[in-house]
Order: sequence, then C-alpha cells, then structure tokens
Amino acid sequence: MKKVMMLLFAAVALSMPSQAQVKFGLKGGLNLTNISLSGSATENLKNKEGFHVGPTVKFTVPIVGLSFDASALYDQRSATISNDNAESTIKSQSLQVPINIRYGVGLGSIANVFAFAGPQFGFNLGDKTQKILDNAKDWTLKSSNLSANVGVGATILGHLQVTANYNFALGKTGEVDPLDVAKSAFGGKANAWQVSAAYFF
Repeated sequence: MKKVMMLLFAAVALSMPSQAQVKFGLKGGLNLTNISLSGSATENLKNKEGFHVGPTVKFTVPIVGLSFDASALYDQRSATISNDNAESTIKSQSLQVPINIRYGVGLGSIANVFAFAGPQFGFNLGDKTQKILDNAKDWTLKSSNLSANVGVGATILGHLQVTANYNFALGKTGEVDPLDVAKSAFGGKANAWQVSAAYFF
C-alpha cells in the first residue's frame, strides 16, 4: 500500500507542471503569540510580538478556485513569564513549514479573495533549554512540533498578497520543569494570530 501511494504521488507530481501555474515569492509578517501553560497556578504570562519571514510558493491547479501554497519561514515567538519573585522572557526560534489548501473567488482582474487551511511543521532552531525565573526553572522546547492554520486572504493585481490567520498548536510546544521535584513538569502551547504580506514574482 505504501509503495502504491508513493507511485501515485510521483505520478501526480510529474503531471502537475504541465497543468499547474507556479509562482515564487517572499513572505513576512507579525506573530501575536499566545503561550499557555497547563497545570500552573503560580506563573503568569504576558505575550509579546514576534515575526516570520521566508520564501513562499503558490500552485494554482486547473480546478476553478483551488490552489495550494507552501513556505519555509524563520519564525520568532516570545512571552514574559513571572511569579511572585521573578520575571523572565521565554523565546522560540524555529523553521516553520506551512502547507495550505486554498479556495478563492475572483473579483475581476484586480483582486482575488480566498480562505485557506492546512498543517504546519516546525523545527526548533534556537536554544532548546532556557533558564527562567532566576534560574529556578527550565523552559524546554521540543525539537519539532505540529500545528495548523486557518485563515483568509486576498491577492491584489496578481502579485501582492495579504493574509490573516490563526496558528494553533496540535501538541505541546515545550515544558516548564518546576523547582519542587515532587511536582511534575507542566506543558506549554504556543498559538499565534498572524498577519502576513507576500509578493509573488
């Protein structure tokens, strides 16, 4: 079955260039991060802004309204964590690879509006473990993570694209190890509202 699926994927990939329209571009934008911690009643979080930037590609297939996009984005997110005694900033730096399916409606030759959704694969690029709260605890990021996107956007004059989406974690992004060894670590999830602009050449 696995071999059949691989052959089917290869056949589709080989047939697409003659039918699909491919455009390459550059994408960047703002992350409004929402990091949540489970199992903690003593820590407070204040979320901060971050950013993402990197190359992107769009595939338009010969089905009315349907297209796909994929990107390779350097992504930075952060939040301030505090308790009664100390305050620290926790950060994540990662390579994020979103792959979205899009359905759009044309507004003449000037613009196109679309909705999109899809998975996003993340790979940690920064320090995996950070000392926080006066070195009393560790914030440990996972080496990789899986999230998903849901959003809307518009393409103007065939080149400029603006989007807004919510990116939500499908598992733990990291863990905080408590000072009290009798307590278990509690997990954290980094979700984000994202506003992006891209230019396709």
